[in-house]
Amino acid sequence: MNLFGLKNALLIFFLCLVANPLISQSGRVYEFLNLPTSARITGIGGYGVPDIEDDLNMALFYPSLINANMHNDLSLNFVSYFDDIHYGTAAYSHTFERYGSFTGRVQYISYGKFDERDETGQDYGTFSAGEYALVVGWGRQLSDQFFIGSNFKIIGSDFYEYSSFGLAVDVSGSYINQERLFAASLLFRNIGRQITTYHGNHEPLPFEVLAGASKELENAPFRLFAVAHNLQKWDLTFDRQIDSRYMPAQNGDRSEDDIGDFADRLMHHFILGIEFIPIDNLSFHMGYNYRRRQEMKVESRLSTVGFSWGLGIKISRFQFSYGRSNYHLAGAPNHITVAFNTGDVFGGRASSMPNEE
Repeated sequence: MNLFGLKNALLIFFLCLVANPLISQSGRVYEFLNLPTSARITGIGGYGVPDIEDDLNMALFYPSLINANMHNDLSLNFVSYFDDIHYGTAAYSHTFERYGSFTGRVQYISYGKFDERDETGQDYGTFSAGEYALVVGWGRQLSDQFFIGSNFKIIGSDFYEYSSFGLAVDVSGSYINQERLFAASLLFRNIGRQITTYHGNHEPLPFEVLAGASKELENAPFRLFAVAHNLQKWDLTFDRQIDSRYMPAQNGDRSEDDIGDFADRLMHHFILGIEFIPIDNLSFHMGYNYRRRQEMKVESRLSTVGFSWGLGIKISRFQFSYGRSNYHLAGAPNHITVAFNTGDVFGGRASSMPNEE
């Protein structure tokens, strides 16, 4: 890259970063943007992790991972969530020789159908509710090991008579060392604002700062993951407001041990995972989300709440992935991903691949 191009890339990165004041509030609108967008992400704990693989779904999470090796990759995701709720994504990557590498994504969630009745019970039919986002991502290589990228999001939300529209951006930077099999990224996520509101008051988006890293072992078929999320806010714990007649106090009776309290608050930010890759076309992954376990577990019953797992297998030109994450004793959503390269499947990959600089 020439000096002029480098300056422009750094300028775009900076402008996206300061496009909106960095707030530390928890998001109250468009929370569906935080849902995992691939089965692999579900299986390792719910947050994407940068790695040395050219995984389109990880690049959707960290746009700085977008590169020309993903040219013509297509990913389709579907999740049967809870009850009648379901969501999914469809994403595609394309590299233009003159303009760089881009991704396009459609993300939606459907909350199902509801009966409309008045106070007397009169039936007026049914209505549905849902949210969606249209996302365009861009990635740029600054040097052999440093990369930047950004996502631009158009967000819509419709709850019968209440609707909202908003805009947001993600900004990320990545360091990738192929020789050491190591990758790390810093991400500023959902920087934006409601343009139109549900009832007149602007509400914050689910802004988040997070850092992720992965290390593949040189002499063993394992890859280790770690993500530190919600770095914009130190204390993520909460006191449960539960009648003591039904359940003894838990988080409300915190220990006076300062070290234990510090460790608990620190671990609320971390998700740890591991991936086992016995052969090139098969992988197994597992994750542990400490915060989810502390918030959703039931003390009186042993469970796997907070743990997640999944597998990926490549058959011919298609990559199939399955992920399952235990949110609560009530159930665990199933996540399915199908990914392939449209050039490999339909032809034209070699002829349409842009020349590398």
